[in-house]
Amino acid sequence: MDEPLDGPPRLPGYSLRQLLYFVTAAESGTLSEAAARLHISQSAVSLAISELERALKVQLCVRRKAHGITLTPAGKQALREMRALLRQAEDLAADVSGTQEGLSGRLSVGCYVTLAPTVLPPLLQGFSALHPALTIDFEEGTGDHLQRRLLDGDLDVAVLYDTDVLPEMDRALLSTMRPHILLPAGHPLADEPVVALHDLAAEPMVLLDAPPSSHHTLLLCQSAGVTPVVRHRTRNFEMARALVGRGLGYAILVQRPANDRTYEGLPVVHKEIAELPEATVSVLLCWPRQVARTRRASEFVRFCLQSPTTSEPPAL
Repeated sequence: MDEPLDGPPRLPGYSLRQLLYFVTAAESGTLSEAAARLHISQSAVSLAISELERALKVQLCVRRKAHGITLTPAGKQALREMRALLRQAEDLAADVSGTQEGLSGRLSVGCYVTLAPTVLPPLLQGFSALHPALTIDFEEGTGDHLQRRLLDGDLDVAVLYDTDVLPEMDRALLSTMRPHILLPAGHPLADEPVVALHDLAAEPMVLLDAPPSSHHTLLLCQSAGVTPVVRHRTRNFEMARALVGRGLGYAILVQRPANDRTYEGLPVVHKEIAELPEATVSVLLCWPRQVARTRRASEFVRFCLQSPTTSEPPAL
């Protein structure tokens, strides 16, 4: 049985509506855009923010005509906490209305850019089928960008490689993958079952320069005792494959698409790395440790851990 409160609860001097108006304005960047999203007048948004600032006794933003709003340091911190409060309030409404069977509201999911095309679609499809009233937003990006978004409260969870993950993150293991060498089909070593990085040391490398991939790739080379000759850098996974397909270098990648051709239709081959036969990379589902997960996020984590779609595809 819950312990009784020592005294009557004290109501805060602000309302959830004021929090919603401030969060919408902060995300929109301007009061006019926030008013349009909320279907209210701009003066109503401005008044709500002013009342919220008076209640909290702190300036949350600087409002400049024709320049939108700029959050103060206190406003940036408050924004994260207000997002969490609004999500908890949404959870409460769903719990007490007897809709536990199906989730509603909004879930924001991030995914590392190279994992997104193969990992996200089956997860989004499967979870949406279970909870058709739920709106799922997703965002692709690099590991450092997605972790900032998690800490800022913009994302509920994110799928990341287990590289350079911040200590502020809680995590669950989804799967493991093996890094491999990508070669053009006409490469002299294309028919070899396993390829050594030492045999490619003098050849140009195409580096996928989307953190943390670039850091991870260079660490793999260092552990194999090889200093790569990086000729081309790209933040785009398919661009890296396209350059390899054109014979402009080799690449070290983790994700393995089911299609062994580039967008141009040029064939490429995947080869195990001779010096690193046991190397693996973990794929994680992460969320901020200091933020209580909503029921939507908790159910999504549970679904992902039980889903077979997060396992590594067979080697090509």
